[in-house]
Amino acid sequence: MENPTSPDTVKELAAGYDVLRKEIGKVIVGQDDIIQQIFLSMICRGHVLLVGVPGLAKTLLIHTIADAIDLQFSRIQFTPDLMPSDITGTEIIEEDATTGRRQFKFVKGPVFASVVLADEINRTPPKTQAALLEAMQEHRVTAAGQTYSLPEPFFVLATQNPIEQEGTYPLPEAQLDRFMFNLWLDYPTFQQEVDIVRQTTSARRPEKKTVMKGEDIIRFQTLVRQIPVADNVIEYAVRLVGKTRPSGGMAPDFVRDYLSYGAGPRASQYLILGAKALAALDGRLTPGIDNVNRIAVSVLRHRIVTNFNAEADGVSAVEVINRMLEASV
Repeated sequence: MENPTSPDTVKELAAGYDVLRKEIGKVIVGQDDIIQQIFLSMICRGHVLLVGVPGLAKTLLIHTIADAIDLQFSRIQFTPDLMPSDITGTEIIEEDATTGRRQFKFVKGPVFASVVLADEINRTPPKTQAALLEAMQEHRVTAAGQTYSLPEPFFVLATQNPIEQEGTYPLPEAQLDRFMFNLWLDYPTFQQEVDIVRQTTSARRPEKKTVMKGEDIIRFQTLVRQIPVADNVIEYAVRLVGKTRPSGGMAPDFVRDYLSYGAGPRASQYLILGAKALAALDGRLTPGIDNVNRIAVSVLRHRIVTNFNAEADGVSAVEVINRMLEASV
């Protein structure tokens, strides 16, 4: 059997991503960093919280990725009246045509797909949010005492609108921690927007094709887990996370001034997993500290809580993280 961490497998991952990115580029203009980090999350068995204003093609982006990788796609529009069973599935009474006997049958909900788009996840009450978050963590659903496994690979991309907060139910910190990355989608540049308008207002539609399979993603997930990491890189990641904890001994003064709470051990785990995946995409067999730094903002942004001092001084969570990275160089 081929060694999952052989140079050939790493090269295959790097080459496969290049082909995938070009295929996605037929439909999506720009957003290279966002696409790369969504793919990183998939091959790390993580999930993504994507924050962006309406109209930035969040749905089209994740749908295009699912099509290019030949994965079943499902979209759930979160609303205040959405129930947990609307996500996971429900039991119905079914009558056997031959015997006339009635029995319960479980009808699977939209969460039973490989790529699930949870649109505006903060628009539904915590009970319904929790149903999806449990499935994200366990990769299974329990209904009426029966456990049903979700398809593999299984990836959730949840979206939030940062500007319209009326009638929303913000995700608690403990639930935010379930997401590997928190990505912010920016407006396109002038030239990108010109290309978007030209492409979307014409009759021509780009031909999309599948360039990767679900089996490839599972194989790359195994590769990421087996990539070796030097002790100094692991210690750097753990130290960086430790510096976010204002009550800890490693926190710089500005962290104590501006943060109420820091990140937990899951942040350290995701920093190392993401660094390994990023190194593999670059064709390298082991990650360095630079790989940890490149994903630090996406991993830590939603895991640290700023306090009143930060709000008064106009200091954001991202600015705190960047100051920590500068001090660590």
